[in-house]
Amino acid sequence: MPDVPAPDSLALTVDLALAGLTVGSAAALSGIGLVVCHRATGVLNLAQGAQAMLVAYLVRDLVVVRHWPVWPAVACCLLLVAPALGVLLDVLVYRPLQRRGAGTAETMVAGLGVFVLLIGVVVLVWGTAPVSGAPSPFGGTPIGLPGGHTLRPDAVAQLAAILVLAVTVAAVTRFTRFGLQVRAVVDDRRLARLAGVDADRVSAAGWAFGSFTAGLVGVALAPYLLLDPYGLPLLVMETLAVAVAARLRSIPVAVATGLGLGIAQSELTRLQPSGRLLPLVQAVQANLFVVALLATALLAGPAIAGERGDRTPLTGRPPTARWTGRRGATGGGRAAGAVCLVLLLLPLGFRDGDLRSALLVPALALVLLSVVVVTGYGGQISLGQAGYAGLGALGTALLMSGRIPGVPPLPAVPALLFAVLATAPLGLLTGWPAIRRRGPALALVTFAVGTAMSRFVFQQPYATTGLTLDRPSFLTGDRAFYLAELLLLALGLLVVHGLHRGRPGRALTAMRDHEAGAVAAGVNVPGLKLFAFVVGAALAALGGGLMGLAGRAFDPASFDPVLGLLWFAAVVVAGADSALGAVLAAALLIGLDAGTVTGVSAVAVGVLAAAIGRLPGGLAGLADRLPRRRPVPPPPALPPVRLTATGLRTRVLIAARRAAGSGEVPP
Repeated sequence: MPDVPAPDSLALTVDLALAGLTVGSAAALSGIGLVVCHRATGVLNLAQGAQAMLVAYLVRDLVVVRHWPVWPAVACCLLLVAPALGVLLDVLVYRPLQRRGAGTAETMVAGLGVFVLLIGVVVLVWGTAPVSGAPSPFGGTPIGLPGGHTLRPDAVAQLAAILVLAVTVAAVTRFTRFGLQVRAVVDDRRLARLAGVDADRVSAAGWAFGSFTAGLVGVALAPYLLLDPYGLPLLVMETLAVAVAARLRSIPVAVATGLGLGIAQSELTRLQPSGRLLPLVQAVQANLFVVALLATALLAGPAIAGERGDRTPLTGRPPTARWTGRRGATGGGRAAGAVCLVLLLLPLGFRDGDLRSALLVPALALVLLSVVVVTGYGGQISLGQAGYAGLGALGTALLMSGRIPGVPPLPAVPALLFAVLATAPLGLLTGWPAIRRRGPALALVTFAVGTAMSRFVFQQPYATTGLTLDRPSFLTGDRAFYLAELLLLALGLLVVHGLHRGRPGRALTAMRDHEAGAVAAGVNVPGLKLFAFVVGAALAALGGGLMGLAGRAFDPASFDPVLGLLWFAAVVVAGADSALGAVLAAALLIGLDAGTVTGVSAVAVGVLAAAIGRLPGGLAGLADRLPRRRPVPPPPALPPVRLTATGLRTRVLIAARRAAGSGEVPP
């Protein structure tokens, strides 16, 4: 019987390091793709996780369902489908943005639109149920190493791919004419065009390579996971830490960071503390990349390229435009209000079974109102509002269950109120980093905070077991609860409307349109940012608590970070500065999936968000640009003409000649 190594032996350390190379090499491949794509196009590809998921699903479908051999299926997906997808995204999504000179904020929203669109396509084609059996092209017996250690064949292949890609990219960048053209296009696309560089060809090559590496990551990770439309994209999104640590420039740093995090995550499994620390340590062990993403995003600061020069608000309006939110006074605003009112009142005529699916509309509208306050009014990009909504639901459940030490079980209404009050100050978690960050850097921080809430709180048994979440006795029926939700939504709309029309709203608009100008005008910009995030956290917590009470249970999947990205994109598409847009977005997200097939709403939102280059300002901006028909006033009445005697004789003579020519008798 072979000897089993002691837990602290060198052999165990080596085995764990070799095991960590599988995940670490996949993260390194992801980092290479992100860095190269950014260096060739100037865009941080937030859709890489969805691209990896799509290729993984397609490979599994070809092999498992259509019975293709593994290698032809992998070659077809990696060498044909993935690069073609990258070129297609460049032509249809990013090239119009570049030609219009869009800022990094709009480009980032377009990337989120692609992310959401691809997830919606996968949901429509393959469903939401997790599937297994993804093939590995390098399956087989482990490779034996000296000392009795073994290494997976796929880990060896991934390390070889890393070496080949890194050497190839370095050689092309430094020693070829194409590498010089890439640097010229990224530095100044317009000057590169004047110098005769085909900038479109350069960016298309960058997107093709980035999509190829994304597919490679999906093929590498899929055999070790249950494929689902949310898990794999979120896992690849977490590897953004590798690219951020490399400042989106250095491939060697990205490779070293990816391999190091993979090995460290594997080595942490040796720690098995006793007592209450065990669940927390296990959570860190399984989510080290989330911790790294949060740390690198906080430490990166303004080092992420494109952040300093971007001052274009997501509303699509130029900074000099006056935009005081008075669209509601126009005919278009009244029409939008009437549509939202009809959508909210229509479920009251449904039967109880049909009304249950509509209970989420007012609750989700409150969550989306938080995005309007933070992003539409304040101009701060926040991708973590789903985390605050989850905190509101979880806090309500903990207070109702008596899980808070020293606090007896509370009824639903006070529990919801105290959960909102407790969550609001936590908005500082994302508000404080916003003081010195904007654009992609702030987006990464807020996404990392929301993901950390999901992984370290919502998905942990120590926080979610034994919870009681039920409605008050007077709101047990769905119809009564829906009416109460409508009242709270109306209260939220009044608060947001008053905030926007008052002095804080004018300060928020000034900060959004031109932060430096707002500072010069005496606006307390840091305090205003904190205020916006605190108000946003409170609104999201209220909506999340209502979502939990509507379903009578706390469901961590309802507050998944990927859903937060979908919600953010939906608000931007509807009009980030419109409170009514938040209501419309919530009704469409819930109504489309409930009335058709799950995934339709994601496809619709993804298409519109990806086309943000052609729809600046979203649907609200499109409505503003539509020509308005105005009634044509009647021509003014001419004054009576008075002729002189000579004029009268001339008029009679002309009439006589006309009559003579037509054979008529003159008057």
